[in-house]
Amino acid sequence: MSTPTELRAYALHCLLESDPGAKVAAVAAMAAASHAGQCGLDPAIAMQAHGAIPGRPDKPDLVPPLSVGRRSMATVEGRAMLIHALAHIEFNAVNLALDALWRFPDLPMEYYIDWLRVSAEEATHFAMLAAHLQTLGYRYGDFPAHDSLWEMVGKTTEDVLARMALVPRTLEARGLDAIPPLRAKLAQAGDREAAAILDIILRDEVGHVEIGNRWYNYLCQQRNLEPRATYAELALRYKAPTPRGPFNIEARLKAGFSEAEVRALHGETTN
Repeated sequence: MSTPTELRAYALHCLLESDPGAKVAAVAAMAAASHAGQCGLDPAIAMQAHGAIPGRPDKPDLVPPLSVGRRSMATVEGRAMLIHALAHIEFNAVNLALDALWRFPDLPMEYYIDWLRVSAEEATHFAMLAAHLQTLGYRYGDFPAHDSLWEMVGKTTEDVLARMALVPRTLEARGLDAIPPLRAKLAQAGDREAAAILDIILRDEVGHVEIGNRWYNYLCQQRNLEPRATYAELALRYKAPTPRGPFNIEARLKAGFSEAEVRALHGETTN
């Protein structure tokens, strides 16, 4: 199959790739082609997926979240289990960015450029974590994983507003809160390389959540919807998880959440 030259078709091509290494390479090639002006948008091209979405390897086995297992930082295996869980999140994040890129037509060019950037950065995150996992004697797929992130992607295939509300600014925003304590645990265990990778991921994830916030607010404005009330309705309809603290307030504000939204996380009311 020849490599597409239209951006959304190229994103779908990457999304369908099942081999993690090949997917990472394809995303990097797509980003390079776009930056070189060799891969643009063509609204006349019909988008239709032929194959399972997302493409992914046979391993890891997907299990309920509570069945993934405990992760003790006292052993190499325990640290490897944590790195593997983070790598799986980033692999899913690559796929969700690609899905956001190809699935939703008729949006401004800036939307597609934003999600192209997210896909490339998420692919880099996965590659760094997978490489570090190998230094611990394990590979991606050696441990079971859960699929909660992709499940919400699947629920929101019909509406880009719901996708922006409930994936980047809900599920991915949880990463802003979770990364600092995980980074501290890895650093305390002496895994400075993993801690440095998480520094990069947190920096980039602030930008990814900001992209979700920006396009969510844009879509609310286009549809004459009040953002906070609309979010509450979508979260209820799609059974989104309720955010739980402690919250990384600084990162959330940098990522475009309003002061009112941050206060609401603590149950504070606003006028």
